[in-house]
Amino acid sequence: MPTIHLTTFIAAPVEVVFDLSRHIAVHKESMAKFGEEAVAGTRFGLIEKDDTVTWQAKHLFKKRLLRVKITEMKKPLLFTDEQAEGDFKSMKHQHHFKACDNGTIMIDLFYFEIPYGSAGKWFGKIYLTRYMRKLLEQRNKTIKEFAESDKWRKLLTK
Repeated sequence: MPTIHLTTFIAAPVEVVFDLSRHIAVHKESMAKFGEEAVAGTRFGLIEKDDTVTWQAKHLFKKRLLRVKITEMKKPLLFTDEQAEGDFKSMKHQHHFKACDNGTIMIDLFYFEIPYGSAGKWFGKIYLTRYMRKLLEQRNKTIKEFAESDKWRKLLTK
């Protein structure tokens, strides 16, 4: 099963980074290039344990739907989302947060399986793993930009 492991340092408190990471508007902004929209389930604000979100976006030349469920949450240290419906055979994304002296270390562990047997495995190795890594890196870059500026105050202090 392919696994992507990313570690990102963010110069902001762990509570801010945790909340930005589960905020629908921040995710939408990070995936704006793909026209990603929350079309069902939790569509605004912060996702919570047992919430579902259905995302619609154009990826790999096709409009796609991905419904995820938040299966685990330990504020502000961890949350996990897992595919409930979508193109992956399976998908699980663990988001870990560790406070440090000058900010937060955010760790993503993204596990996925692709259908279609050996052809799917080949596609995953050759292309999809790199594609998914870039998406996650873009998401983390957006979270970092919000957290290290005043942008987060508009979203989280309403």
